[in-house]
Amino acid sequence: MNRLTKKNFMNIATRKINNYNDPSHDINHTLRVLSLAEKIATKEKADLDIVIASAIFHDVIVYPKNHIKRLASSKESSNFAREILIKESLFPKEKIEKTCRAIELCSFTKGVKPNFLEAKILQDADSLEAMGAISIMRTFSSAGQMNKSFYNNTDPFCKKRKPDDHEYAIDLFFTRLLIVSERLHTKTAKTLAKKD
Repeated sequence: MNRLTKKNFMNIATRKINNYNDPSHDINHTLRVLSLAEKIATKEKADLDIVIASAIFHDVIVYPKNHIKRLASSKESSNFAREILIKESLFPKEKIEKTCRAIELCSFTKGVKPNFLEAKILQDADSLEAMGAISIMRTFSSAGQMNKSFYNNTDPFCKKRKPDDHEYAIDLFFTRLLIVSERLHTKTAKTLAKKD
């Protein structure tokens, strides 16, 4: 992908993302996912046009985790990306559908396993973003936004109860953050996860 197209896509995504007041899905999240996706795609010899565009637009529409439309975020982001990609004369038309499909398959919450390399790379990059210190900050940022309790007073570490990440922030570690590495697809992502 040429630099001007990438810059144009970033400008569009930034404007869209800045409409939301969600520090856990801000433009910095997009930039980190993009960087990881490019790194993985280069090692895995994937199509960089698809990977870069899907990483840039993967979270342009994000509903809070407690919103009734939360599961529609990836589909709506995909639809938004499709509109932009169709208008961009320098983006290969034959890659639009795969790019949009990668965005739809990115959602961790839906539990869908991607069936082509570029989608696996995007999901891996987004999953790697759910590891380490930044993921802890993102978790508690989201909890604050949703007015969610940080932990269950009687059993904070889910010793005698099933984790409920809709109710308690710490429970997200047990339902997602601590199992991210088990759900990675590419060899490169698995290697990067060990470094975290």
